[in-house]
Amino acid sequence: MASFTRHGEQWRAHVFRHGSRATKVFKTRREAQAWAIRKEAELDGIKGSGGKTFGAAVSHYLETVSTEKRSAVDWERRRFDDMTAFFGEDTLLVKIDSARVGQWRDWRIKGDKATERRPVSGSTVQREANLLRHLFTLARDEWHWIQDHPFRGVRLPAENEARDQVWRWQQIKQILRAGQRSGGKIGEVTAAFHIALRSAMRLSEALVAPEVYDARRRVVSFVTTKTGGRSERPVPPKAGRLLARAPFRVDPNEASVLFSKLCKQQMVKGLTFHDARATAMTLLARKVDVMTLARISGNKDINLLFNTYYRESAAEIASRL
Repeated sequence: MASFTRHGEQWRAHVFRHGSRATKVFKTRREAQAWAIRKEAELDGIKGSGGKTFGAAVSHYLETVSTEKRSAVDWERRRFDDMTAFFGEDTLLVKIDSARVGQWRDWRIKGDKATERRPVSGSTVQREANLLRHLFTLARDEWHWIQDHPFRGVRLPAENEARDQVWRWQQIKQILRAGQRSGGKIGEVTAAFHIALRSAMRLSEALVAPEVYDARRRVVSFVTTKTGGRSERPVPPKAGRLLARAPFRVDPNEASVLFSKLCKQQMVKGLTFHDARATAMTLLARKVDVMTLARISGNKDINLLFNTYYRESAAEIASRL
């Protein structure tokens, strides 16, 4: 229990809990009592959490959760590195409240000149916030390291408007020819880009596809779960011919960087590797029904196909009617 003593014309609150002692002077007894209640709750939270830090939570998440997602491990580790730089590795988890999470949100949106961190989009903040929110949810509900969720009441920025960019054949040829001239890993990246354009695969899928391609059945089998489950996807004929090649040596992260540099060198602006997936789906939509397109692309959400990946303009549709 807290105790209160006179300190001249003021009041001093004394709190001793779980071996920790704290004291503070206030003008009125009511202010001292309110502070003592908050301080006791804080010390209870620290005791209940076992003194777990943000760094410990990140390490536990990476070991027990991220490793089950396979291709997402590197992305999540990089995001957590940035978060740790902001929150502090040794910061007690119970010390991170909604105000601090709000400061992190603003830090990402506005950037940080001191550390040369560039501002990011609302969609990027949303994706990173989903990761951070999940960490705190597990820390509260499964690990029992905290009692309150720090995301409660935190406003997040709106998602970006859906992209409508598609690769045109002139741009595609420009990138493919540049990649062939460069050879090496850049050549591999552009070969993966060509596969994505013909098959609607993601970058990580296109890079592993030659190793899991069954040419006889014209099917790729991707590992999808921690238990080794597989998802079979049909491959269009032209993509199948491109998959008859040696395995790629470049990894997805390096490939993404190399592709961005190649586009910059070729002065191709406003387009990304991921737009190749949308371009492929937009073209395939003219040839196959929506359910077949969902099986080819591996999308389970038909609305996502329509709202995100099908990018044919109204004028282009009208010209075909």
